Amino acid sequence: MKIIVKDNYEDLSVFAASIVADLVKRKPNCVIGFATGSTPIGMYHELARLHKEEGLDFSQVTSFNLDEYLGISIDLEKPYEMDQSYARFMYEELFSRINIKQENINVPYGLAENPDQFCRQYEEKIKSLGGIDMQILGIGGDGHWGFNEPGSSFDSRTRVEKLNSKTIDDNYEAFYKKAGVSKEEMPRYALTMGIGTILETKSALMLVNGEKKADIIQKALEGPLSTEVTASAIQIYKGDATVILDKAAASKLKNI
Repeated sequence: MKIIVKDNYEDLSVFAASIVADLVKRKPNCVIGFATGSTPIGMYHELARLHKEEGLDFSQVTSFNLDEYLGISIDLEKPYEMDQSYARFMYEELFSRINIKQENINVPYGLAENPDQFCRQYEEKIKSLGGIDMQILGIGGDGHWGFNEPGSSFDSRTRVEKLNSKTIDDNYEAFYKKAGVSKEEMPRYALTMGIGTILETKSALMLVNGEKKADIIQKALEGPLSTEVTASAIQIYKGDATVILDKAAASKLKNI
């Protein structure tokens, strides 16, 4: 595992985008796993700039997103029908800004009639394409990856997951409050790739910024391996793992 500390969020974002861009240039038909949340936005906007100004070509790239709320989604053919779905987030922050083909975009479908069957098919599609070349990751306030809440097994697969109160509180502040949606209206379940699914990807790029994440990233990187901090699975990741932090997020690391 490579741990890289940058001075600030902007430097983190630009450096992370350069790693993704290098993969796209080396393997134009690569498979990338994307994540939502505030941290990767800077990287996504830098990738969009590289596409617009330097011709970075996403036309052969296939994407799979980590997660989605159960019960909401958007139709990417009608992007003006916006809501608080992660599909909407990805469309606004990245997909509408680059030349990725709509048929190559895979986001868990929150309105699936049979969510369990959809999750199995999602796993099968990832495998049919030879797996994910690079998975983008963040970390939740309680140490989770995707919507793999504390206690999730390290061999878990894509599935429906019940959200805990910490995740609901964090996501309300990040996404719902500003949209004028009450906490009571927020979804209580989500579709998420499992920890086992993530651990099978060929490489991982984990981005963490801000002082508020300093304690939890220290636990994930230097604390005991524990399903109570599902991102600690990075310690047993067998692929090529790169963790990029800004100085604030890295401030509690003991072995810096």
